[in-house]
Amino acid sequence: MKHVISMRDLAKRDILLLLDLAGKIEKKELRPDLSDKVAALLFYEPSTRTVFSFDTAVKRMGGKTIQMIGSESSSVKKGESFSDTINVVRQYVDLIVIRSVIEGAARYASEILDIPIINAGDGSNQHPTQTLLDLYSIQKTQSTLSNLHIALVGDLRFGRTIHSLVYGLSHFGVTFYLVSPRHLKIPDYIRNDKSLANIKFIESDNLAEIIPTLDIMYVTRVQKERFADPVEYEQLKNSYQITARLFKEHPPKENFKILHPLPRVNEITTDVDSTPYAYYFHQARNGLFVRQAIIANLLGAA
Repeated sequence: MKHVISMRDLAKRDILLLLDLAGKIEKKELRPDLSDKVAALLFYEPSTRTVFSFDTAVKRMGGKTIQMIGSESSSVKKGESFSDTINVVRQYVDLIVIRSVIEGAARYASEILDIPIINAGDGSNQHPTQTLLDLYSIQKTQSTLSNLHIALVGDLRFGRTIHSLVYGLSHFGVTFYLVSPRHLKIPDYIRNDKSLANIKFIESDNLAEIIPTLDIMYVTRVQKERFADPVEYEQLKNSYQITARLFKEHPPKENFKILHPLPRVNEITTDVDSTPYAYYFHQARNGLFVRQAIIANLLGAA
């Protein structure tokens, strides 16, 4: 691997390698040394967990980071092109992590620069490092990635974490239950992708009915920032709400866990946090180990 841009680019062996490295790092069996490395975090779009976990991941391995969060305090504000910005930043660092509202920004950077590039989210397209930490979370809670029953709930149209997760699990023969408002269904290009032929998609409008079948429920918020029409957002934002009562009335399997890439708004109520099914805060912590594994691998430290 020279870069991590899209889950479509990663073979099954690449995924399993990174998850194995993450496990060794978490258990302190592997301690990568990045004491002579510097990473740039270029975040043109807001972030909390992703930027913090990348920053912490580099520093936990002894490396250093430089950061651009937003473009207000950079030369982008003066009209500098994306190409010029990344070419300049490349002179100072060994690796660049990019989040952008523009789909394909990270891939473009990987094509013109000679250092590793990590896509930390590009518009509504892909978020591969989130998917890798999701896969690590699923593997930890289920002891496997194969033949699982997973509900995808919420914004399946604009949710880049959903799109990446589908491609990431394409190697493992899972069944997806798609639960979303009609206007936020998963894109046709994903449903019709021949590389996903071994995945089973089942549309459902009755979340309660499928809960006893599920191993994982992956919930996403309806993303206000992806809507051009605020009226449409207001109509759809409360389409599905996960509550503790839902699981009392429809008991899930013992191994059942709820994942969420966060931030949440009101799609999962806080009373779910105290149930044995809530795993989203542990999931966020898993991002540290997975991003350490990715960075260490790309920089030849693992």
